[in-house]
Order: sequence, then structure tokens, then C-alpha cells
Amino acid sequence: MVKEQSPSMEDYLESIVILAQEEKAVRVTQISKALGVKKPSVTAALKKLSREELVEHERYGYVKLTDEGQKLGEDVFHRHETLRHFLADILGVDPEMASKDACRMEHVISPPTLERLAKFLEFVQNRPRGEPEWLKGFRYYFEHGDLPSKYTARCSGEQ
Repeated sequence: MVKEQSPSMEDYLESIVILAQEEKAVRVTQISKALGVKKPSVTAALKKLSREELVEHERYGYVKLTDEGQKLGEDVFHRHETLRHFLADILGVDPEMASKDACRMEHVISPPTLERLAKFLEFVQNRPRGEPEWLKGFRYYFEHGDLPSKYTARCSGEQ
């Protein structure tokens, strides 16, 4: 069994997954640009990931994920995308900020919480009647600082 990876190592695996989807052949330079780090840092990370049998990389060659590395990288990517969608599409966070925040959050969210969040997103986004009324109400509340009158009128009559 592979030991748990640091957030930094997870970012490398996720980056390789994304780059491999776009380019097929991934090089150190591409990873360096994608993560905004220097090439020696990428090389050091790849050596560590190689020792853990998560990547295959020979000096000056292409970077390839092992099956286990692919699985871990795809898991990080899934966590990132789920969180990004929730932040941007449900909470209305600016897409760039949502992506940055998702990148931080993806490393600490528990599997059960992520599963619930993914199911919640699936439920909300696959409604046949479009955007739910309560989500429209939340957006109004966030923008104006108070509940829409139709919500306060309904609530005041309830016990």
C-alpha cells in the first residue's frame, strides 16, 4: 500500500494527470510551468515519487504515471473539481478564486465529506426543473444581505 502523500506531492500527481490528458507525453518543463516551480524542484519531487513507484521518469525523459500514481492523481483531480464546482456553481465564488481555494481544500477533505458533497452537487445540478428556488434565494441573500420577502413572509407564518 502506498503511503499518504503530502499536498505538494499530490499537486505533482494531479498536474501530471492533467498534462497527460492534454499532451500525452509529459516533460519536467511542462510540470514546472504548470505548478510555477523551478525545474530542480520538479526533478526532486519526481525522484521521490519514483522511489514510491508512483511515476516512471528517466533523466531528460518523459514522465509517466504508474497505475497507482494515475489512481492517486485522478483522485486528487476529482477532489479538486468537486470542490471547485461547489464553490463556483453553488456558492457563486469567482471561478479563479474557487479553483485556488479548491486546490488548498482538496488536500484535507475527508472521503466521506467529499462523497456527500459530490452527491449534493449531483442532486442540485441534475434537477429536471432547473435551478432550485432555495439556491436563488441564497444568491439573493448573499448579494443583498437579507432574505427575499417571499421567504420572510413564509417563515413568519410558521411556528
